[in-house]
Amino acid sequence: MITSRTTTRPVRPFRRLLGPAVLLVGAMVGSLTTAPAAQASAPAPAVTACPANLADKATCYTGQDANGAYYAIAIPNRWNRSLVVHAHGGPDLGDTSDPQRSVDDLDRWAVMVEEGYAWAGSSYRRGGYGTRMAAADTENLRRLFVSEFGKPKRTYVHGQSWGGNVAAKVVETYAGEHGPYDGALLTSGVLGGGSRGYDYRVDLRVVYQYYCQNHPRPSEPQYPLWEGLRAGSTMTTAGLRARLQECTGYASAAAERTALQQRNLDDILAVTGVPERTLESHLRFATFTFRDIVHGRLGGRNPFSNQGVRYAGSHDDAALNAGVQRFSADPTALRDLSYDSDLTGKVSIPVLTMHAIDDPTAFVEHEAAYRATLRGAGRDEHLVQTFTRESEHSALSNAEYANSISALDTWVHTGRKPTSASIAASCAGFDRTYGGGCFYEPQFRPAPYAERVNPRPGGLRWPAMTAVQERIWGRIDNVGIEP
Repeated sequence: MITSRTTTRPVRPFRRLLGPAVLLVGAMVGSLTTAPAAQASAPAPAVTACPANLADKATCYTGQDANGAYYAIAIPNRWNRSLVVHAHGGPDLGDTSDPQRSVDDLDRWAVMVEEGYAWAGSSYRRGGYGTRMAAADTENLRRLFVSEFGKPKRTYVHGQSWGGNVAAKVVETYAGEHGPYDGALLTSGVLGGGSRGYDYRVDLRVVYQYYCQNHPRPSEPQYPLWEGLRAGSTMTTAGLRARLQECTGYASAAAERTALQQRNLDDILAVTGVPERTLESHLRFATFTFRDIVHGRLGGRNPFSNQGVRYAGSHDDAALNAGVQRFSADPTALRDLSYDSDLTGKVSIPVLTMHAIDDPTAFVEHEAAYRATLRGAGRDEHLVQTFTRESEHSALSNAEYANSISALDTWVHTGRKPTSASIAASCAGFDRTYGGGCFYEPQFRPAPYAERVNPRPGGLRWPAMTAVQERIWGRIDNVGIEP
């Protein structure tokens, strides 16, 4: 639903301009998107204790913005007058903002503050999916920071995991050639967008059910698997883990599994390409986050498809492909998820990415998808990508994070674009300060996304919309869509 609010531009003229047909289109995506709101009614940030590793190094603040999003801010004692605005990953699930999330993120990203940058992170106004909502809350926090502490010399947006998608959306929506952001750092980013970035979890959901038949059980209410979980289910994460253990013995030593459990586990891993160590977390996302996307954000419509996918790698591929559940996306749901989270490549500021080659959660091929998107938009000159020999998703070396923000800052204020090799070479100095090691692989290039994740034939994607459609959606986003 389109709603009026306090902005620097009037709302009613836009409502008349859009007309009834376009307003109906806006209502379709209302649960996913929003635009920044003015912060006039937000209380001032309150001074609070910093995380232990920043004690005596910074002044920290917490608060809640006008939309209900909790946030944390840190300003170092030796501030370099630049700001890092952080977009966290997830998404966390829940109906309200989590006040602890932004504080925990500050603790995790304290290296940015130790490097002299002010840091600001939002917990977002609610849990659950909504890339544009999270991007709007990130931009809201930047505006709040400026109103309270003054305009920084330079402003960077940093996104981690799904927050990489959020930060990339901030770049495309709010940065612009003369916008308030000077550069972006995307680490371990989910950069394939929602319309294809979760296809391997769609595959996991249906392949798991084919072999295990316990999610749901035959005795339980049945539902299409694209829902993730039926709306009224009371299943918990512990309950899901118990079912996964029952079917595959994934939490047991190999010698303790039954022959059927081992075969089920082998087939699921081989067909989906999901690493064993993150199998449970991927299935959890394909259960609870899919339910949030479908029922919480899209009104029960299905944005996912596995029609035309040929599954391979099992002990009997013919039986698997004949028996696995199949479904096609509702075009309107796919369109709305695509609009919310897919990226257009319209980038006009420096963007630096860092990704572990063996990332078990957001596969490194997301980087290939992002480069292809920017190349398609003719903007890949704004992108530098780096890769490391690590096998974690959210816990890369602090030396590498410090090195990355420094490399981005140098790129911005000198105008000299770095290379993956020059960034790798500069890391040793930060390792002497922070430790953790430097594991760059300057020559590495990820394979195309479709070589890791089964592509879906056809389907509407936001970047493929016409210029007229894009102008319509842009007008809707400018007047604000209620989350």
